[in-house]
Amino acid sequence: MFNIQNYSKQNIKNDILSGALVAVALVPEAIAFSFIAGVSPIVGLYGAFIIGLITALLGGKPGMISGATGSVAVVFVSLGLAVKKMYPELDAEALSMMILHYILLTSIIAGLIQIAIGVMKMGKFIRLVPQPALFGFVNGLAIVIALAQLPFLAPSHIEQYSSWIDIIKASFSENYIMYIIVIITMATMQFLPKVSKAVPAGLVAIVVVTLVVYFGHIETKTVGDLANLSHVSMPHFIMPDASFFSWESMKIILPTSFIVALVGLIESLLTLSVLDEMGGKRGSGNKECVALGVGNASSGLFGGMAGCAMIGQSVINFTSGGLGRLSSFTAAVLLIILVVSFSGVIAAIPMAVLVGIMFMVSIGTFEFSSIKRITHMPKADAFVLVTVTIITIFFDLAVAVIAGIIISALVFAWEHAKIFAHTAIENGKKIYELDGPLFFGSVTSFNEKFDVENDPDEVVIDFKKARVMDSSGAEAIDALTEKYKKSGKKLTLRHLSEDCKKTLKTAGPFCTYEEDDPTYKVAHNV
Repeated sequence: MFNIQNYSKQNIKNDILSGALVAVALVPEAIAFSFIAGVSPIVGLYGAFIIGLITALLGGKPGMISGATGSVAVVFVSLGLAVKKMYPELDAEALSMMILHYILLTSIIAGLIQIAIGVMKMGKFIRLVPQPALFGFVNGLAIVIALAQLPFLAPSHIEQYSSWIDIIKASFSENYIMYIIVIITMATMQFLPKVSKAVPAGLVAIVVVTLVVYFGHIETKTVGDLANLSHVSMPHFIMPDASFFSWESMKIILPTSFIVALVGLIESLLTLSVLDEMGGKRGSGNKECVALGVGNASSGLFGGMAGCAMIGQSVINFTSGGLGRLSSFTAAVLLIILVVSFSGVIAAIPMAVLVGIMFMVSIGTFEFSSIKRITHMPKADAFVLVTVTIITIFFDLAVAVIAGIIISALVFAWEHAKIFAHTAIENGKKIYELDGPLFFGSVTSFNEKFDVENDPDEVVIDFKKARVMDSSGAEAIDALTEKYKKSGKKLTLRHLSEDCKKTLKTAGPFCTYEEDDPTYKVAHNV
């Protein structure tokens, strides 16, 4: 929760103004993502309000904006297709209602999964995402944000055009006014902050351009052209239908809920990491997991779809001066007030203004420094960056991040799959001084270092500069012990660290040793 007494007048003003800008920007996004999911725009707007409100109060990062998102909406597309296949006899209206109930129940279960992940403090695993993967995520998402604006600029009846050149020509001739408004909006956001930062540049662009278009009777696409926002009421409690708890329905809902939960958490925690870097203050990943889970479960109970953090709107809020919880709280509250009480005003906003704002968000989100760094990165890191970017654009955020982690882990394992040994003779004993980690990747290299047949009767392996990392390493030691045992020779393990001892203890009877003195361990032949 936020304490208003801790705010200065300047912070209150910045948070309220930036929250107002974000509230307006949330409307078309929520509507568009509802269309993607195949439900009424009201479902996305309710979700944006409820999730945004709860994460504003309980979230792990002040000022981070959450709501209905495209990454989660895309998951609901496959859910809708599965529902259509299950109920082929339903008409369009009944099928739409059925899909809605499946989405609501999926949102509730996904929220409960996210709460469990947060309670178990698993949010820290976002630290496993390497920096190149984070760059790839940010760059890919920036491109996705920009590409998502193109349909608003497309000509009507686009299917009648056979080539991209014809589509572009038709778009310019039909929507040239939109292009002018987009350019004006982007120029306002670029240059106005250099003159004054008293009011967010995006909010100025929305107000001024909307007034000019409205009173100048300029023909252009508006938010009202996307959806009918008349007669919108406040969200109300919806009891989940008990009939959905059949085994057949749960076989669809449970896997989808798990995917929604993971996609939502990954995008939220990565957005938190991006804002951490921008602001220098670290947020709480586990707290964000719980807040998002509560938000999604509540959204499903009140007629809204699940969502997660929105990096575009979060960056808008951050760069507009909204650094506190009051900004995200203001955005959520103003969103529902605008939709319920001032739907006519929202409907009059030109889409081109919002497109221009999102284009600037895309530019601000893209990590241009990564382009310069890529030539100086190790080839493996550069490969991860490019791969995650491409997968984020064409496939799925969760798949992209997981792929980046796996590739980075494999590269790390490959690069550390060697262990070095320096040998010496002391009092008739041969000393093998190891250097490097002993784990599944370096077992082969480890085995190649020893000459069991020609070694003297006593051999010492010194682990002062090496560590036993996993059970594969312990098993390798056990196998080597057996070889020396069969040759009638004694093998001593020296300078094992506490975690190494624990690893060997975990191996149990398969890798035995006894105490020689406080700094020695012996793998012996009993």
